[in-house]
Amino acid sequence: MRILIADDHIGVRQGLREILADALRGGEFFEASNGDEVFGYLEGHEFDLILLDINMPGRSGLRVLEDVVRNHPTVPVVMVSVQPEDQYAACCLRSGAAAYVNKDKAIEELPAVVRKILADRHPEPAF
Repeated sequence: MRILIADDHIGVRQGLREILADALRGGEFFEASNGDEVFGYLEGHEFDLILLDINMPGRSGLRVLEDVVRNHPTVPVVMVSVQPEDQYAACCLRSGAAAYVNKDKAIEELPAVVRKILADRHPEPAF
């Protein structure tokens, strides 16, 4: 299982990676700090899931989401943000995100959200 974590803060990327590495055995993780890096990875790799920050330099996470949905529609995207869910979650879901997780709740919610999405994609997951 291959997961791309896209966030402009290295500490956040590492924290999300640790949360998921503890929850998903055998996962292979990649990190991107901006939208251009996301698409660079997508050109040469297959991913089972992308975690995408809503606020990134250059192309915003919402623009990256729209481009991923259009060009790589089989790759589910989980938006992660510190922005309030009541203000951004619906917009992200309408734009094609598989889920929205507030970073403040990532430790509690992210593993279950990711497991559910991966289980829907791969009925017999290897985790």
